[in-house]
Amino acid sequence: MSNKNIWYLPGPFHQYQEDVKALAKEHGLRIIDANVTEGRDDEAVNTPEVTLKKVEQHPVLVVGAGNSQAELEDLIGKLRIESDTVRSVIDGLDVGEIEKPEAGELAIRLFQALDGIRLQMIDLAGARDELALENEKLRNELAALKTEGQEVEALKAKLDAAGVTYRANASKESLEKLIAELPTA
Repeated sequence: MSNKNIWYLPGPFHQYQEDVKALAKEHGLRIIDANVTEGRDDEAVNTPEVTLKKVEQHPVLVVGAGNSQAELEDLIGKLRIESDTVRSVIDGLDVGEIEKPEAGELAIRLFQALDGIRLQMIDLAGARDELALENEKLRNELAALKTEGQEVEALKAKLDAAGVTYRANASKESLEKLIAELPTA
């Protein structure tokens, strides 16, 4: 008896808008790339509907007989300028400081992305420093509470030894007052 639980779906699976692995799990299906198998044994009948992602079309540079020498030289010049500005941003990174380029779309976008990362790092460092200060403050408060707790226990031990009764939740000050009232021997 067959399970009919195999979803034959053409890969790659990242080309779909939906999370096909989650859909398969949700429907109790196993995905097999339909491009790499010929058989369709145990193919599921009711499979989820999926849609392909929209692919951005990037302009393609076509250099051929229709381009004049001047157009090609102009294009090469623009590409060199773009390449040089990107290199200047990278060189600035190597020495630890970068300046916003005056020209070059890619170089400007690279600079903006890196500057955004730099600003986020500054924010994270500030948050880290604030948390470190708060952590130190809390550690100091905890140490003070531990010390006070030990002092209260010592006071209670003295009162117990003297046979004096006191409230279980008595403050340190009230315990000190009771000890001060003890007769000195």
